[in-house]
Amino acid sequence: MMGPAHSLSGAAAWLGVGAAAAGAGHAMPWPVLVVGALICAGAALAPDLDHKSATISRAFGPVSKGVCEVVDKLSFAVYKATRGPGDPRRTGGHRTLTHTWLWAVLIGGGCSLAAIFFGRWAVLGILFVHLVLAVEGLLWRAARVSSDVLVWLLGATSAWILAGVLDQPGQGSTWLFSEPGQEYLWLGLPIVLGALIHDIGDALTVSGCPILWPLPIGRKRWYPLGPPKAMRFRAGSWVEIKVLMPVFMFLGAIGGIAALNIV
Repeated sequence: MMGPAHSLSGAAAWLGVGAAAAGAGHAMPWPVLVVGALICAGAALAPDLDHKSATISRAFGPVSKGVCEVVDKLSFAVYKATRGPGDPRRTGGHRTLTHTWLWAVLIGGGCSLAAIFFGRWAVLGILFVHLVLAVEGLLWRAARVSSDVLVWLLGATSAWILAGVLDQPGQGSTWLFSEPGQEYLWLGLPIVLGALIHDIGDALTVSGCPILWPLPIGRKRWYPLGPPKAMRFRAGSWVEIKVLMPVFMFLGAIGGIAALNIV
């Protein structure tokens, strides 16, 4: 999938979680619903850190380009070191390490721990990175023609404002995890979800996605999961743009309405 579809699917997924949480008696305060949807939209771009031409590689200028090059090399090295006898030879690391459930859990868990141990500045950093990515994904047409500095300022300003709202009593810093010292522990959830939604989206394309690594399937450790080939599509095709993106918007709207008990 392309960046806009990934981000839209991530936002829709978190809004769906909000609806499910409301039904289970753990309704999200509106700031958690909004912030979580934006974080999930941004996190749904993050697995492409292994692709030097992806949206995330352009999001933070030379810094993100450098990180993408390092992650690509790291992913390729892990692939070569762990590939099974049935896995093909590769020349790069795209759709390997960062496109697995293990990576999603480690990144999400790491962000939760950072928020707990390093407090407000870690929260602001997590929000800033993911809000910038959300702008790049959800508002990609505007972001492409805007200055990177303007996008960064929008991300920084939004992170500061939203962190202040979440810090207010009852507005969400302790949603779901209410014990002392567990503030913002929930931040890892939309990050894990966004990464997994990205992987599921890529699994629908012709190349599939090795979501289950390092669990072996047959002779392959990097088995590219996906539906039957007749049901797959190419990234950026009309199926993605004309069918899936409108479906994501519709499902997101339904999830948001249910989560907020508007009807």
